[in-house]
Amino acid sequence: MSGRFDQCYDNLRVSRNAWDTNLLKVNPKNLAVNWESGGGGAFAVIPLEERGKLPDRIPLFRGHTAVVLDTDWNPFNDDLIASGSDDGKVFLWRVPEGFTVRPDVEADDIQDIAPVGKLSGHPKKVGHVLFNPAAENVLATASGDYTVKLWDVEAGASKLSLDVGDIVQSLSWSANGSLLVTTSRDKKLRIWDVRQERPAHESQGHSGAKNSRAVWLGERDRVATTGFSKMSDRQLALWDIRAAREPINGFKTLDSISGVCMPFWDDDTSVLYLAGRGDGNIRYFELENDKFEFLSEYKSADPQRGVAFMPKRGVNMHENELTRAFKTVNDSYVEPISFIVPRRAETFQDDIYPPTIGATPAMNSSEWFSGKEAIPGKISMASLYDGQGLKEVTGAVDKPTGSLDTPSPKPAEPEVKKAEPTIVKPTPREPVSEPTPAARPAPSMKDQGGFDGRDASRRFLSPLSVRHVPPRSHLPPGSAALCVQRKSLPLLPPLPLLLLLLLPLPLLLLPLPVSASTGGSSNVSRDIEEIKNLIAAQTKTIADQAQQMQALTSELESLRSKLN
Repeated sequence: MSGRFDQCYDNLRVSRNAWDTNLLKVNPKNLAVNWESGGGGAFAVIPLEERGKLPDRIPLFRGHTAVVLDTDWNPFNDDLIASGSDDGKVFLWRVPEGFTVRPDVEADDIQDIAPVGKLSGHPKKVGHVLFNPAAENVLATASGDYTVKLWDVEAGASKLSLDVGDIVQSLSWSANGSLLVTTSRDKKLRIWDVRQERPAHESQGHSGAKNSRAVWLGERDRVATTGFSKMSDRQLALWDIRAAREPINGFKTLDSISGVCMPFWDDDTSVLYLAGRGDGNIRYFELENDKFEFLSEYKSADPQRGVAFMPKRGVNMHENELTRAFKTVNDSYVEPISFIVPRRAETFQDDIYPPTIGATPAMNSSEWFSGKEAIPGKISMASLYDGQGLKEVTGAVDKPTGSLDTPSPKPAEPEVKKAEPTIVKPTPREPVSEPTPAARPAPSMKDQGGFDGRDASRRFLSPLSVRHVPPRSHLPPGSAALCVQRKSLPLLPPLPLLLLLLLPLPLLLLPLPVSASTGGSSNVSRDIEEIKNLIAAQTKTIADQAQQMQALTSELESLRSKLN
């Protein structure tokens, strides 16, 4: 217990306001906590390295005249944060350089932090604030006046307004920052073409009376929602933004717990985390073939009201930490939870840390308001692992949204072309290289197997080997491991070996005929004719076996999917 508290942030006064937001927001440097304070509204910023029990009096970010309902960190500057309040105002704040919650002054001399900018325009409370993930200084705010306003923070003005028509319960941006999804009290799911100030799609969402949430699934044209059925069962749904009349495969029932499910998406591993508000569990699913496959669940007896997830560039790769969640407990402390892949972490694990979105915007606010669409450049996780800092590996990529009025096109069937015979000059005993074995796709999170935190001696099966999971004591405090208990698989020979066994011997070693006579042109012509015939026969054999290999691959994939 003491070890756990050493990693926590204790002696907090988390806001007890009933408004449905996450209460916490985190970036690689700081944790923001909506604060329970008298005489106006405030929130606290806690540097991540300042763990343990906080002083009774800490410097707060104070300036609102009513309770703070939501905050959001600027994705391109870890020292800038926006807040929305019950007073209808949106404030912008900058974390001072060298900021600490333990200043070396008397408690009565502690100075609160004042805002550096104010955005006024909503006549009623501002319940949600969310920075654009691709454009710098573009902020979305949802208000009790039933609108979502889009602000040019640099100019300090609202440029666009979306008329939702009811209380907004959640909002989430697409990766290129051109579309916005909202859920609202009227139970509608709306996908907004923001700069046209109109919904591109509007459909009936979860039918229950309680709040629903939506999260955009990174660079995909998919949205996930959580909500309730009419019988108050918790549900999960996946939507295609180009055909959003109803969810893909319908609404999936999760359980009958009454708390709202807070969704968080990790685009690098295709994993969706669902944190229950009012219970202590965080379950996680992998998106595969437009289906959410359950991986495992972090369970705790301590219920949470607020949860935040760390951006990927802030995880501890030396511990194979895929993500880190921060949850409130008893409105008095915040506990970090690490989700770890149980491997030896002696070297950089490139299969679980692909390049990720960095901290450089793809465009400025004026470019975004004029219609530009692009995704920010990605950074190398290996450079962060080696301590080299942020190193960009790709620049901003133009990615237009495309038409939202038609369903997404299905991938075309690959056309199998018959190989045309090629005339080869006769060369004595020229060896033919062996065919390259088929490359395996990268293993999914489910295929990697793992440990779910309930059995410290459990082994897990990876695609290449069987590894022993370290005991719980070897994992960081408050950690969970990404894993799944896999079913037993029959022993199957590797796919490349099966394909190799099907190849005829003449294909592996193709001798070219050499004429005994070198003087007569008729013998040379006959040799060339024999080579042509041999090549034609081998070409037909290759085409037939290509079909056999395709059929075998399909059969193996079908067998594996059934066994899993």
